[in-house]
Amino acid sequence: MTQTTSRDPDFQQSDHVTSQLAPPIRDLNGAWGVVERLRGRLRASVRGRDNVIEIIIVSMLADGHILLEDFPGSGKTTLAKGLGDSIVDDNPNDDIVTFRRIQFTPDLLPSDVTGTSIFDPNTNRFLFRPGPIFAHIVLADEINRTSPKVQSAMLEAMAEKQVTVDNRTRRLDEFFFVIATQNPLDLAGTFPLPAAQLDRFLFKVKMTHISREAELELLATAKQRKVGVAGNLPRVTRTEIIDSRRCIENFVQVSPFVHECMVDIAQETRKDPRILQGASTRSLVLWLPALQARAVMQRRDFVNADDVAFLAPLIYGHRLELAPGADSVEMVLRDCMSKPLERLARATVTR
Repeated sequence: MTQTTSRDPDFQQSDHVTSQLAPPIRDLNGAWGVVERLRGRLRASVRGRDNVIEIIIVSMLADGHILLEDFPGSGKTTLAKGLGDSIVDDNPNDDIVTFRRIQFTPDLLPSDVTGTSIFDPNTNRFLFRPGPIFAHIVLADEINRTSPKVQSAMLEAMAEKQVTVDNRTRRLDEFFFVIATQNPLDLAGTFPLPAAQLDRFLFKVKMTHISREAELELLATAKQRKVGVAGNLPRVTRTEIIDSRRCIENFVQVSPFVHECMVDIAQETRKDPRILQGASTRSLVLWLPALQARAVMQRRDFVNADDVAFLAPLIYGHRLELAPGADSVEMVLRDCMSKPLERLARATVTR
């Protein structure tokens, strides 16, 4: 497995490619410009996945991680690589690479993900060789094909942006983003993700086949995409994304009525007899920046009921555990959302 170098002082730094410094993002107009550049490059790289592209950008701006449930050949790797290629690391103080892909298999070890210490006979010291998790964007491919022990190696990284190896904690970059995939069609040899692991993902998206028109367009533009059709489009820098996160948090307004709607939906999931395990408090905390990011995607500086209705199934679809014989999670969640959303709409109109 290809390893990357980290900021560990025990290691010689690798060549670092920097880009031309971009002006800092100070307002929502700047954040919108970042969204437009990301959207343009990803749509040029991947056809027929506009909805998934929107959700991935929201997740990244909200500082969350995303789980894609898909089938082989759906374009997940192309999408993740396109995202990695759209971002330039402009931090001269680190040597973390932009993108790494980890293929999860049953024989994978935790050290294959986090890294391991290697004895150097020249210095008589153990040196840390960082694993592929030391990257800005990590594609965890088929994450449910590895053992729970390896899955747990991702928990600390996703929750706290750090890894602990040999009793030493090493920080990951502030811009650490995981795109994980799992295949629902082939269950042989898989280990279902536990609730604690699923709760680390901001969204879970079930991908389907693209439309006939999109497939025709994909075939017609295969030659152009092979040579890199997105190559001439502007990219964004790591700093611009981090600045955009701060601007979105500071300048997108969330009214108390939206807070009440979020909590009421969570309460409804906890009271519904069809649900064994309702929404966690952590899900509400993760949901808030996602709502703000979605508002910016719609060119608004405030969160409304449409943002809540759009993101609720993505937030709770993988967090709710249904009782045996219950309806689909989509139907149950729709019932839990109806009254809180109605109250939010009335409060917004009368305000």
